[in-house]
Amino acid sequence: MENIIQDIDIVDRNSHEASETVQTTVEENTGKTKKLYIESYGCQMNFADSEIVSSIMKDNGYDTTSDFESADVVFLNTCSIREKAEQTVRKRLGQFNKVKENKPEMTIGVLGCMAERLKEKLLDEEKIVDVVVGPDAYRDLPKLVESAEEGLKAVNTFLSREETYADIAPVRLNSNGVSAFISIMRGCDNMCSFCVVPFTRGRERSRDPHSIVREAQDLFDKGYREVTLLGQNVDSYKWSEDENNKAWLEKKERKGETVQVINFANLLEMVAKVSPDLRVRFSTSHPKDITDEVLHTMKKYENICKYIHLPAQSGNSRVLEMMNRTYSREWYINRVDAIRAILGQECGISSDMITGFCTETEEEHQDTLSLMDYVKYDFSYMFFYSERPGTLAAKKYEDDIPLEVKKRRLQEVIAKQQESSLERNKLDIGQVQKVLIEGTSKRSEEQLQGRNSANKVVIFDKGVHQKGEYVNVMIEDCTTATLFGSVIS
Repeated sequence: MENIIQDIDIVDRNSHEASETVQTTVEENTGKTKKLYIESYGCQMNFADSEIVSSIMKDNGYDTTSDFESADVVFLNTCSIREKAEQTVRKRLGQFNKVKENKPEMTIGVLGCMAERLKEKLLDEEKIVDVVVGPDAYRDLPKLVESAEEGLKAVNTFLSREETYADIAPVRLNSNGVSAFISIMRGCDNMCSFCVVPFTRGRERSRDPHSIVREAQDLFDKGYREVTLLGQNVDSYKWSEDENNKAWLEKKERKGETVQVINFANLLEMVAKVSPDLRVRFSTSHPKDITDEVLHTMKKYENICKYIHLPAQSGNSRVLEMMNRTYSREWYINRVDAIRAILGQECGISSDMITGFCTETEEEHQDTLSLMDYVKYDFSYMFFYSERPGTLAAKKYEDDIPLEVKKRRLQEVIAKQQESSLERNKLDIGQVQKVLIEGTSKRSEEQLQGRNSANKVVIFDKGVHQKGEYVNVMIEDCTTATLFGSVIS
């Protein structure tokens, strides 16, 4: 069950909220009696969760379909980070319910962060879904679908302190068969004032590292050549053989007691040792937690990709404090300097940026632009501030920046990023880079595309090469988003 997902609209890494990342299931026929359609929105964690959901439903008699009109069960795995994502989901629910008018036996469910945040409205008030399930309750899906089919209320948004789905073998929804996601932890303890994730995904808990290594080994044995270790904040990964309880560990450490702990740097090394031919990526790093130990581990292993997603959100310390990011501009620059010193200028760095946060002045906006000038990000995900109900910012601050000002500042950030992306990509021209082939280029059947260690897309002529191979490519040209070259022996 390998190729069961397709991308509807992939986010341009140099664009902003004009695009949404959406993935859907594709056709699979193994003789099962029922059909499942999943549409996933938002972050990589949501896509990884959809792989878990597909596995659970597969074990309960479902094949997948690419046509929601033919599905018995339709799930939307949702995101609540931005208002536009919720609007998109609501629009899709309207389309699904039109089909349901002529097919009343169809079950429609909302999963993930939006389910957690809007369960009462979706299920009881608006009555536009049959099933509402939060990120920690996917094991209950088959039972809940049965309840909905019987006309009963089907909801479970309980947030667990233990659930990691470590024992479930995900159905790999990645269509290229080369790279795969591995969730290493769930939840988030960082209470960023603009973010709903701590309320929709619960507290941090780390997965048993041995199960992670086994999953990576299994993927490699099946032909995958790249894994991405996922967490809301991978650098806070912490696991103990004695007891996987973060509060317990911190209490022991405060008392000065010795605790055998596996941290993120240790885990990175364990996964890197699976095979030198298995590339290892990770996302996301929080600037307050990324350590020199992690950077030295990255340097030690060639197969750990030299790329770090390090969201800044703002370049001004006062705004960062209001965002409750728990670091200053100076701290962030210190971490960037450490990356450059230990891993070199060739290490890719990307960011998230929010313009127009509450009370942000024009001078503070300029601080964000100057930070971008200092770091020279390879690419960024850029948005204007969207107030999310229930967040600390919504409770404490007035959303007082006019929309036209937010959008103007966003356009300035995008323009700055395009300059940096082109400048950084030009530095690659004339270099030979190791590229993992991921498939055929969208530009031509006669060309292939893959990514280098710094997570940049590289396009080159196909020749005799196939996906899953490593090739050395001489970089000859570039745009703001893509490198072009020729394979050399």
